[in-house]
Amino acid sequence: MTDVVVVGSANADLVVEVPRRPAGGETLLGSDLVVHPGGKGANQAAASARAGGATRLVACFGDDGNGAFLRERLEAADVDLGGVWMVDRPTGTAIILVTPDGENSIVVSPGANGALDVAAVEADESGWADARVLVLSMEIPAATVDHAAAAAEARGIRVVLNAAPARPLPPETLAVCDPLIVNEHEARTLLGREADGFEGLAQGLLDAGARSVVITLGADGALFADAGGIRREPGRLVRVVDTTGAGDAFVGATACELARGATLDEAVRFAVAMSALTVGARGAQSSYPDRSVVERFLAAG
Repeated sequence: MTDVVVVGSANADLVVEVPRRPAGGETLLGSDLVVHPGGKGANQAAASARAGGATRLVACFGDDGNGAFLRERLEAADVDLGGVWMVDRPTGTAIILVTPDGENSIVVSPGANGALDVAAVEADESGWADARVLVLSMEIPAATVDHAAAAAEARGIRVVLNAAPARPLPPETLAVCDPLIVNEHEARTLLGREADGFEGLAQGLLDAGARSVVITLGADGALFADAGGIRREPGRLVRVVDTTGAGDAFVGATACELARGATLDEAVRFAVAMSALTVGARGAQSSYPDRSVVERFLAAG
């Protein structure tokens, strides 16, 4: 039985710590290079699995060292890789600069992620016909996102779409998002007009067709909205070391909780806690805590 299926990207994250972001034409000396497993799809799958969900990843890896590295790390996180395809392109790569405040700047080279086409998803659909939740993000071709969302809707599978990086969504794809998960910038891009604060953004996206909306607010937690109204889940005070992958941890944790039968309120509460814990360690997947750690964190108040 599969709880969560993630159709998305997988990257090797090449991370360098720098004293500040370089200006145009400037060269800075940074730390030694560290390679972490990453990519929005792979991160979200790892987070869902760490949170206790039986999770399958549908993705494309290159037949190279980075692909082997990703496979090893995802297997260690207990992610089902039966939907992973090996293709004749380099594994996706992300170049990440981390500043002393824990913030990051990222450039992604999609590589094999661009080969995750509609045919690849169709070939694996029998592997997740019993899934409860489908997770999508936007580091893969737009046609693949739209097809997977429609296929999940036809099977009665709940669709969680993380619209990052932001780009316009067809009305029929937006209409199955439950929830649509975005940050402030992505929400404004999707809405395409000004709105009155976060509440206005959330209501605007609901009015545009999304079934429910979650706007992540970093250290301030999250705002979320559905037919029951607009609510907030406050952030949690933690020491920030590296924010890389925190948003993906939120998405994966939300999907896992919804698949376990949680309400949106309960899922967002758990996801805020899990993402808060991840910023206290380096890397994305390497910083994701197991479910028991999150539950203790929540119990401690």
